[in-house]
Amino acid sequence: MGFFWFINEFSYCQDQKVADSLSIIYKENNLSGIEKLELLRNLSFNELNDPELALKYAEELVEQSKLEENHLYLYRGYYQKGNHYYNVGDPELALSAYFKSAEAAKKAEYISGQGTAYSAIADVYVINENFENAEKYYNQAIEFIKTTNDSITLASILLNAGDAHFNNEKYDDALQKFEKSIQICQEINFLTGTAYNKGNIGMVYAEQGKDTLAESNINEAIEILEGQENFHPISIYLTYISDIYLRKEDFTTALAYLHRSLNLAKQYGLKDQISDANLKLSEFHEKKGDLATAHPFYKEHIVYRDSVVNLQSVQEAADTRTEFEVSKEKAIALEKQKTQRIILWSTIGVLFLIGVLAYNLFKKNKFVRKTNKIIENERDRSDKLLLNILPEETAQELKDKGRVEAKKFPSVTVLFSDFKGFTSYAENLSPEKLVETIDFYFSEFDLIMEKYGLEKIKTIGDAYMAVGGLSFDNVDQAKEMVLAAKEMNDFVNQAKIDDVTTAEFDIRIGINTGPVVAGVVGTKKFAYDIWGDTVNIASRMESNSQPGRINISEDTYKVIKNDFECEYRGELAVKNRGELKMYFIS
Repeated sequence: MGFFWFINEFSYCQDQKVADSLSIIYKENNLSGIEKLELLRNLSFNELNDPELALKYAEELVEQSKLEENHLYLYRGYYQKGNHYYNVGDPELALSAYFKSAEAAKKAEYISGQGTAYSAIADVYVINENFENAEKYYNQAIEFIKTTNDSITLASILLNAGDAHFNNEKYDDALQKFEKSIQICQEINFLTGTAYNKGNIGMVYAEQGKDTLAESNINEAIEILEGQENFHPISIYLTYISDIYLRKEDFTTALAYLHRSLNLAKQYGLKDQISDANLKLSEFHEKKGDLATAHPFYKEHIVYRDSVVNLQSVQEAADTRTEFEVSKEKAIALEKQKTQRIILWSTIGVLFLIGVLAYNLFKKNKFVRKTNKIIENERDRSDKLLLNILPEETAQELKDKGRVEAKKFPSVTVLFSDFKGFTSYAENLSPEKLVETIDFYFSEFDLIMEKYGLEKIKTIGDAYMAVGGLSFDNVDQAKEMVLAAKEMNDFVNQAKIDDVTTAEFDIRIGINTGPVVAGVVGTKKFAYDIWGDTVNIASRMESNSQPGRINISEDTYKVIKNDFECEYRGELAVKNRGELKMYFIS
């Protein structure tokens, strides 16, 4: 199986803490109408710790929607039920819920919902290896989404449909779907989608024995993903293609790809992929009867597997401690409220009838105000959560429409940074200390970006990516980005002087200005990202920078040259870009 997206309707990122807060309102049972439906929708979506409770909320949403004759929320209730059964491995019940979801979306005249439901139905059929039905519903989903102008979702469904054909060994049909998907991705400059399609096309060619075309497409996918510093799928593609050649008994080529995957994973500290690649190499040599060679690879697999598990355990333990403290505080608060109510009602008992009536009126008004305040606070909390993930305009679009369309921005400024010597330093560090060190630096970088009104996009290992100018006022924020870069550099230098951390790094920073496409991608846990040549050149500016320096492109220099002193470095050779003019910020 190649790479594919799981298409899902969402309003914001899943968060158990949101479910915990909203459950208080749910237990008071004072909401009705659309507010009750929206509460149940959010509860069923955000409840992560207790799958059965999430299902209960979804079923109540279904029943309440039927009473309200609200087909839009009926669609959402059945869809959440389908997701529950899909995740717990019950495809029969998942299909039943998804079909009812599609029917409700049709009655609500919600075309996007029909497409999403049909895509989910097709995904279930793929799991059951019922490829005929999967193809039927993928095609219907495609026709619905075509009418919505949602290019990324359309490209994603085409990619999923192609992957189903690939697993059914219908390679010509798979190629057709991948090529349609890649055409859309290239039209909107969606590089991640382009790379996944290229990689999947390469896997098809490998199955057809067209080795030259297979390697050409996979190498193109890898080159794009390298430009995005998205190394995890590269390592996975290499192990996939190794499996294909292993099945063909082309052991030399299979072994070469496995070693390439292992070397890449080691280079960028991808511990889970280091573990997987070592396991593959161990199995390879074991099948060849070379147990002496297989054993060291298996030992390395165990070491890195345990390291990953240890890091996950540290994170889970931290979450458990946090939940315990929150639960303890809630219990104390509830007990205090209970005591206060007892005292209050004891006092009321000695009042005259007119006093009792007056107090009851006052209590009712106070309760209404309190309930409204809780609802408003939770709305504000959800809004703040969205703004932590997305730019303000994008967050508003997601709340208004339930989805985000990819947008072109004519001029933004992109920053990349990484730490010199981090990979070798991390190899000798415990998982707990590694997380603590990264958090120390990146937390300060986040504050700096917020100070200058810039947007953090993502982190990959020790790399940090941010952008300014994601608005339509034609302000690229190049000056603010340079100021932020200088503060980042100063903070890293000061950290060494203050000796507040055992890690003493120098930071490399690269900046470029130009057009990008921005949008939301991912599976159930979506991510906001940007694509385009501007991003790739910014990454090249960082890789061609020097420790402790800020390297900018010619396009950024033209914008900020009157605000900062710059040192011309000349035209330097850049991988896959030729020679580019570069400048150091003095």
